[in-house]
Amino acid sequence: MKISHLAAGLSGSEIIKIGNEVSDMVRQGATICNLTIGDFDPALFPIPEGLQEGIIAAYQQHQTNYPPAPGIAELRQAAADFVHQRQGLTYTPAEFLVAGGSRPLIYAAYRALVDAGDRVVFPVPSWNNNHYCHLTGATPVAVPTRPEADFMPTAADLAPHLAGATLLALCSPLNPTGTVFTKAALEEICDLVLLENQRRGPNEKPLYILYDQIYWLLTFGETEHFDPVSLRPALREYVLYIDGLSKCFAATGVRVGYAFGPALVIDQMKAILGHVGAWAPKAEQVAAAKFLPQTGPVDAFLDGIKAGLQRSLQALYDGLGALEAQGYPVAAIAPAGAIYLTARIDAVGRTTPAGQVLATTKDVASYLIQAAGLAAVPFSAFGADATDPWFRLSVGAESMASIDAALLRLPAALDALGVREPVKL
Repeated sequence: MKISHLAAGLSGSEIIKIGNEVSDMVRQGATICNLTIGDFDPALFPIPEGLQEGIIAAYQQHQTNYPPAPGIAELRQAAADFVHQRQGLTYTPAEFLVAGGSRPLIYAAYRALVDAGDRVVFPVPSWNNNHYCHLTGATPVAVPTRPEADFMPTAADLAPHLAGATLLALCSPLNPTGTVFTKAALEEICDLVLLENQRRGPNEKPLYILYDQIYWLLTFGETEHFDPVSLRPALREYVLYIDGLSKCFAATGVRVGYAFGPALVIDQMKAILGHVGAWAPKAEQVAAAKFLPQTGPVDAFLDGIKAGLQRSLQALYDGLGALEAQGYPVAAIAPAGAIYLTARIDAVGRTTPAGQVLATTKDVASYLIQAAGLAAVPFSAFGADATDPWFRLSVGAESMASIDAALLRLPAALDALGVREPVKL
């Protein structure tokens, strides 16, 4: 049986594969702290009460027919007001597009901007850009980043790759690292894009920025979120934002995302998704439109969810730091935003008690599931090398008790590999 070259060459999500493996083991009775999927346990992080009540009310009002393909006018207005009030960004409702989460919007952005063979620049690690390049026939330009820069791309990293590129895909707070752009670092990147577009002729495509800020309301402590157009207004015609309710309001299953940016691009994305039919359910749109303007409830919810997420992230960070101090080859980067901790677990090349050599971080991940009841996603699932010792730990779906228990199990699993080094006094 023959299938398309596109389908034949498309690889599945490593994150989902690991998550499914863990879910099967849990159903069979295993005790596993599942830090794989970027999701929330509703028992720990329910959606805002006002949003839930609004969804129920909208269904009771029979808001179950087709919504307008670009999104209901009330939600596009509410989203425009929301980003204006909180980020100072001024876009009209016509420059917004609503869809069933951020994934269709990212796909539509690629389709609207990128032709087969066009170069798309993105940092490694990052989420799914390699797959979107495959889906659109783009030429991927994966730019490695460094732990010293919190795995955020710098202007120096990107500069050699921007000439002739069509799209620069950025995300902050970054999935998978939970780290963010500093103001200075993002300004330098913005200036590179402005210079590149100034060099291009009138018949050349400009260099666009796809700026995924789906986690932007989830930052911790003194960390601030910055975005390109706020820093460099001259970029307004070249930046497409990806945003929505999925992550910041623990509403991954509600499926309300929105993109905003220059009308030329948004209008083409509307046409593309109009044929795909990837709109958010109407009742959820109605509820979101009523919830976003409620400043008090929105702020109260954000304060609560951020406090809960930060507790879990800090517990992991502190726990790994304590193990590092004891001579274990582990480390972590201080959490700054989103629901992720970047952790280093350097066990590649070690041999398990059963005699298996852990040749890749996928092998390490599988071993940790079996030996420590701890499930994490290696950065190789986000484009990094198969032996890169860094992992993503996602805390939205596990309790503090589960995280604490996993940290207690981890040393024995590492001891069985003989990785611990004597601590120098």
